Amino acid sequence: MSIHIKLSTTLRQSVPGYNPVAGITLPLEEPATATQVALRLGLPLQDIKLVMINGRQASLDATIRPNDQIAFFPPVGGG
Repeated sequence: MSIHIKLSTTLRQSVPGYNPVAGITLPLEEPATATQVALRLGLPLQDIKLVMINGRQASLDATIRPNDQIAFFPPVGGG
Protein backbone atom coordinates (compact mmCIF):
# COMPACT_ATOMS: atom_id res chain seq x y z
CA MET A 1 0.00 0.00 0.00
CA SER A 2 1.06 3.60 -0.30
CA ILE A 3 0.33 7.21 0.62
CA HIS A 4 0.04 10.20 -1.68
CA ILE A 5 1.83 13.42 -0.71
CA LYS A 6 1.53 16.98 -1.95
CA LEU A 7 3.96 19.75 -1.04
CA SER A 8 3.22 23.44 -1.18
CA THR A 9 5.48 26.24 -2.40
CA THR A 10 8.92 26.36 -0.74
CA LEU A 11 8.71 22.81 0.65
CA ARG A 12 8.91 21.50 -2.92
CA GLN A 13 12.56 22.58 -3.07
CA SER A 14 13.43 20.02 -0.39
CA VAL A 15 12.53 17.07 -2.62
CA PRO A 16 14.64 16.83 -5.79
CA GLY A 17 12.54 16.14 -8.87
CA TYR A 18 9.24 16.87 -7.11
CA ASN A 19 6.39 17.16 -9.61
CA PRO A 20 3.74 19.60 -8.27
CA VAL A 21 1.05 18.17 -10.54
CA ALA A 22 1.58 14.50 -9.65
CA GLY A 23 2.87 14.85 -6.09
CA ILE A 24 4.67 11.88 -4.57
CA THR A 25 3.51 8.35 -3.89
CA LEU A 26 5.42 6.51 -1.18
CA PRO A 27 5.04 2.93 -0.02
CA LEU A 28 3.70 2.68 3.53
CA GLU A 29 2.99 -0.71 5.06
CA GLU A 30 2.51 0.39 8.68
CA PRO A 31 1.04 3.49 10.27
CA ALA A 32 3.54 6.33 10.73
CA THR A 33 3.34 9.87 12.05
CA ALA A 34 3.31 12.88 9.77
CA THR A 35 6.70 13.77 11.28
CA GLN A 36 8.13 10.40 10.21
CA VAL A 37 6.82 10.91 6.67
CA ALA A 38 8.23 14.45 6.52
CA LEU A 39 11.64 13.26 7.71
CA ARG A 40 11.61 10.42 5.20
CA LEU A 41 11.15 13.05 2.48
CA GLY A 42 13.88 15.24 3.93
CA LEU A 43 11.53 18.11 4.74
CA PRO A 44 12.73 20.62 7.36
CA LEU A 45 10.24 20.25 10.20
CA GLN A 46 10.68 23.87 11.26
CA ASP A 47 9.35 24.92 7.83
CA ILE A 48 6.07 22.97 8.13
CA LYS A 49 3.21 25.11 9.40
CA LEU A 50 0.19 23.07 8.34
CA VAL A 51 -0.49 19.39 7.74
CA MET A 52 -3.60 18.11 5.99
CA ILE A 53 -4.57 14.45 6.06
CA ASN A 54 -7.37 13.42 3.73
CA GLY A 55 -8.44 17.06 3.47
CA ARG A 56 -8.54 17.72 7.23
CA GLN A 57 -6.10 19.75 9.29
CA ALA A 58 -3.84 17.60 11.46
CA SER A 59 -0.70 17.88 13.56
CA LEU A 60 2.77 16.50 12.89
CA ASP A 61 1.99 13.88 15.54
CA ALA A 62 -1.03 12.62 13.61
CA THR A 63 -1.01 9.05 12.36
CA ILE A 64 -0.73 8.39 8.64
CA ARG A 65 -2.14 5.10 7.40
CA PRO A 66 -1.80 3.32 4.06
CA ASN A 67 -3.91 4.97 1.32
CA ASP A 68 -4.01 8.35 3.11
CA GLN A 69 -3.45 11.60 1.26
CA ILE A 70 -1.21 14.07 3.06
CA ALA A 71 -0.23 17.65 2.25
CA PHE A 72 2.46 19.76 3.90
CA PHE A 73 2.36 23.58 3.84
CA PRO A 74 4.94 26.16 4.96
CA PRO A 75 4.02 29.41 6.69
CA VAL A 76 2.42 31.86 4.27
CA GLY A 77 3.11 35.58 4.38
CA GLY A 78 1.09 38.28 2.81
CA GLY A 79 0.25 41.85 2.95
